Amino acid sequence: MSYEIIGKLVAKFNVVQRTETFKTREFVIEKSEDIGGRTITNYVKFQCVQDKTALPDKFNIGDEVKVLFNIKGTKWVKDGKENYITNLDAWRMETVKMGEQNPAPDFISDTPPPDAVDDLPF
Repeated sequence: MSYEIIGKLVAKFNVVQRTETFKTREFVIEKSEDIGGRTITNYVKFQCVQDKTALPDKFNIGDEVKVLFNIKGTKWVKDGKENYITNLDAWRMETVKMGEQNPAPDFISDTPPPDAVDDLPF
């Protein structure tokens, strides 16, 4: 299942080579909401993996962005104790222009929208 959030990019970290074949990168967005007259600010850290580690490169600190992500959870046992970790795996980032309800993607996709009719015979 995919989720999305819009916020201000406040941090971008370097790519970390975890193993010879696996790399990650983290970034943080700031999301403020008015709840009952109080402004609540959350800082949400995302992880990008493999070829997605370049996603934050297109954006500057302070840019308003839309992040599309999946929630991933892992369980492992160390020294007889169960441990859990949850990651927010970002797979797409888009530019958000002020006052724009449906932000335009920062890329051109050759994938048709889900409701497009495919009338090719193969």
